[in-house]
Amino acid sequence: MSAWKAKRFWKTATVTEAPGGFAVHLDARPVRTPAKAPLVVPTRALAEEIAREWDAVDEKIDPSKMPYTRSANAAIDKVAHQHAEVAQMIADYGDADLVCYRAETPQELTERQAEAWDPLLDWADSVLKVKLLPVVGVVHSPQDPIALAHLHHRVEALDSWALTAFHDLVSLSGSLVIGFAALHDLHPAETLWGLSRVDETWQQEQWGSDEEALFMASRKESDFLHAKRFYDISRAGAAPRQSRFT
Repeated sequence: MSAWKAKRFWKTATVTEAPGGFAVHLDARPVRTPAKAPLVVPTRALAEEIAREWDAVDEKIDPSKMPYTRSANAAIDKVAHQHAEVAQMIADYGDADLVCYRAETPQELTERQAEAWDPLLDWADSVLKVKLLPVVGVVHSPQDPIALAHLHHRVEALDSWALTAFHDLVSLSGSLVIGFAALHDLHPAETLWGLSRVDETWQQEQWGSDEEALFMASRKESDFLHAKRFYDISRAGAAPRQSRFT
């Protein structure tokens, strides 16, 4: 949208009902996506978050400070039109899932991996009805094609809003299992993020970390937590929190 580079021209951002969901208006002007599609989202809660972002704009619009708007744009302009391709790309993580690849040594690391990741594989077997096998080393070891097909079916069944969030949950964690665990609220998102960082945490304990690595890790965690929140509030019936937009 041309407004991305423009200065603030509106006084108030408001949420209104629209065909198919809820829209955000800047004064009387509806927000549109970069591809010029109407920015209509499935729940009032999500529309309120987007309205807050627009209402918080000081002078110039900075997309980096508007994560809910960016995610909604991605769902409408990209994922909705490339659903099958995105689903396939994310489902492919199941064949090389982070939680399946274990170190040979040292023992302390292998024990940490088992303690963190074995319960996730047990959960996937019990709830997702998919048995993925852990392997030792970094050489790719294909998983059962039937299990992978079942995972693909589950990913493909997600709507565009859920798939947008799921894309980030999986790609940031490196794990399809952790992504599904987030959707199912197996653990708080912060805990699941920690489970995805077992290797990095161990390395930091051994060798320390620099400021750039810490910054990148913090940014990825923030993006992971945002993806979970985006998923939650895009669900039908999500309860909006109290605000002046309700």
